[in-house]
Amino acid sequence: MDMQRLFNEEVMSLDTYIMFKLKEETNRLKDELTAKGRAPISLSMGAPTANPPKALLDRLKEILNEDGIHLYSVPKGEPYFRKAIATRMKNRFGVELDPETEVFSLLGSKEGIANLVRFITTPKHDEFEKDVIMVPDPCYASYFQFAKCSGAKAYPMPLTKENDYKPDVEEVYNQIIKDGYKAENIKALFINFPNNPLGVSTTREYVQTVIDFCKKHEILLVSDAAYCDLYFAEDEKPFSIFELEGAKDIGIEFFSLSKPYAVTGWRLGWVCGNKDVIQRFGKAKSTLDNGIFKALQKACGEIMNSPEGDKYIEEGNKGYARKQAIMVKGLRELGWNMDEVPHTTFYLWLPIPRKYKTSFEFCQDALRKSGVVLVPGTAFGDCGEGFFRLSYVCSDEQLQEVIDRFKADGFYY
Repeated sequence: MDMQRLFNEEVMSLDTYIMFKLKEETNRLKDELTAKGRAPISLSMGAPTANPPKALLDRLKEILNEDGIHLYSVPKGEPYFRKAIATRMKNRFGVELDPETEVFSLLGSKEGIANLVRFITTPKHDEFEKDVIMVPDPCYASYFQFAKCSGAKAYPMPLTKENDYKPDVEEVYNQIIKDGYKAENIKALFINFPNNPLGVSTTREYVQTVIDFCKKHEILLVSDAAYCDLYFAEDEKPFSIFELEGAKDIGIEFFSLSKPYAVTGWRLGWVCGNKDVIQRFGKAKSTLDNGIFKALQKACGEIMNSPEGDKYIEEGNKGYARKQAIMVKGLRELGWNMDEVPHTTFYLWLPIPRKYKTSFEFCQDALRKSGVVLVPGTAFGDCGEGFFRLSYVCSDEQLQEVIDRFKADGFYY
């Protein structure tokens, strides 16, 4: 019996998420690679490998013994967590938020973004009747999957060196209409700065033009700010869209605690902004889950506005800057042009060696010959062909080992 026939067409069209596919392939080759002195080194997953702040772990242990802490929470988030978020937004960005109406907790920002797309779109089979989400290309791979699973269209906005990674949103909008989609079906526009996978940030002036565009066309602006605390230079310090005029009229912003505090497995995040969107999002979310474990909310709410938390982020960023320097030096020795390197996130986005025709071919070779796990650029959109992404979150020694292996195995640009 074919029990998979029970799933809808959109779900059946999805493949395993790229990072898990890479992990499966790496596990399959692990013994073979180890036997030849090339035990896998993963530069694929964008996940910190350090332990969370000690102060956070110590406080969590204390909170676990509090009365009532193991009972259900609520999807909205406990008042102390939402108030801590509002305080963090004020301290970090100078942004005022009402914790009652403009903040909502999430089981990680990925869950929140997936549900948002599902909530604002209606599944349609006729291609040109579909609701449209404007997304960067390259982008976080899940954006495309969220739209596909919801029966919507993810329409790419190319981010290229030629356009300084600032797509002309009005031009893209006009092309969507020219292609046959309906203006009234364009529901949202996603931005992601600092960007995954490119690592680049952007300017306030550019984001202001995007805000003005979204207001003009009555489109929801969705800012994915998961990497806002990963920066190495003060003049590249990321900002919130709510620091700019009119953003709260049409915008919401997603945040994650995973990257700044190395708690990827805890699954904590939040969405904030336009109160009408937040409240309607919250009503739908209340039917899906019972919120985050209260002990995590309390401990993370405290670390977000503590000297220990700020120090942890500062030291972590110094570590990433050091790791980036190791990779930049080594890749330059291997022939890559490393003159323009972003100072946000823990990613490098690089062209594949000239002897390869596709990014997939190069990444497969790097894994099978050197045991180095990279992500082909096509995992992030069509504009990713010819590029690959590496994440420098492992130890300094492992990063140097990657460079040494590439030299020994002939992986020069």
